[in-house]
Amino acid sequence: MRVWIEMASLGIEALAVVIIVGSVTYGSLRFLLHLSRQVGDPYTTYKVLIGRSLLLALEFLVAADVIRTVALQMTLQNISMLGALVLIRTFLSWSLVVETEGRWPWRSGSGRGSD
Repeated sequence: MRVWIEMASLGIEALAVVIIVGSVTYGSLRFLLHLSRQVGDPYTTYKVLIGRSLLLALEFLVAADVIRTVALQMTLQNISMLGALVLIRTFLSWSLVVETEGRWPWRSGSGRGSD
């Protein structure tokens, strides 16, 4: 059972990497295409696409860490490391939402300029 759980955790991490690499590749090609055709605001579109992809990948990485820690290595040190990782990734997620959407994650709508 332990081997299956470890494989599942590694599979989720691999999926996160695939999401990041695939999104950067797709987004970069799309950005270059939009630049060449002068369609809309290519930079903002690119930034939002990459930001959302990173948010999704961060969620998968947190899930993999939780599975690995809770199911395989439930020690006080590993749980505290998991807590630190979740805090860091939560901060990164909030930063990405603010950067791509211009609002705090707990606010709905565009929220630009309103606290």
